[in-house]
Amino acid sequence: MLAELAGPWEAARQSKLRVARGGERKRAAGAGRRPKLVLCDRLLLALVYLRHQLPHEVLAELFDVDRSTVSAAIRQVRPLLAARGFAVPDRPGLRLRTLADVFAYAEAEGVELRLDGAETQVRRPQTGRPGRRAFVSGKRKQNTIKTTTFSGGQGRMLLSGVVRPGRMHDQTAVRTGGIAEQFRLHPSVRSQADAGYAGLAKEFPDQITAPPKRPKDDACDGDKRAWSEARRRQSSARICVEHTNAELRQWAPLQRFTRRRDTYDETHRAIAGLVSDRSARRPTRRRTSTELVLVHDKSS
Repeated sequence: MLAELAGPWEAARQSKLRVARGGERKRAAGAGRRPKLVLCDRLLLALVYLRHQLPHEVLAELFDVDRSTVSAAIRQVRPLLAARGFAVPDRPGLRLRTLADVFAYAEAEGVELRLDGAETQVRRPQTGRPGRRAFVSGKRKQNTIKTTTFSGGQGRMLLSGVVRPGRMHDQTAVRTGGIAEQFRLHPSVRSQADAGYAGLAKEFPDQITAPPKRPKDDACDGDKRAWSEARRRQSSARICVEHTNAELRQWAPLQRFTRRRDTYDETHRAIAGLVSDRSARRPTRRRTSTELVLVHDKSS
């Protein structure tokens, strides 16, 4: 990772220095004040912060620097981590950065996507600020930010983002985030989703599978048992994306985000990219002959 970030880090640093100087450097390379933390230390500091969300004062004591140095290091490294994208299983060096990348990969590789939303509690906006109610989640009754996660059939993360305020419904995020448009552009892509995306499944019945509609109370027992079994099968096929979201919750900032809300998107993408690195290294589970027969039976 250090070798991967060295080039973008140096390019961003030289660009900032050029703006501050108002032109090209006038002194020889190597002259001037030495940085208190080299890139390796700054990367380590940012990773510790993203994993545990320690206060900047504590990190300053651990690294024996000033608090402002810690804040600057995090501001410099976090966008580099967020821009890395998401690792692809069994494809070293290939990374997905946008929704279009994910759908193109799923279409080319025949991957059935799993789609789900997640909420993270954030600080409440100040009283009287416009749009204050936009972050109040109707489900959790707290101030939250919602994200959408895509995973493959084995629960390995392909993308996590599409950030929106907690009050926005999943279906609205699909319309405004461009997810519905991607399904329209890639008609061969299939996905499993929960009941929050029932409208999307109704619009794309051949591509998206949502939980079946519950039968009426006066329905016969056979219909109720058939509904229960269909719901169980769909939940079993979709549950892996819930495990993917659970991996994100192991990182303290995504359990409860205590910093400024305008930095959440960048923080989330930085952490999700690191989680995807770990999940992509998990061995691919091959289906047994019995499972292949069951899949063939269900498709027929």
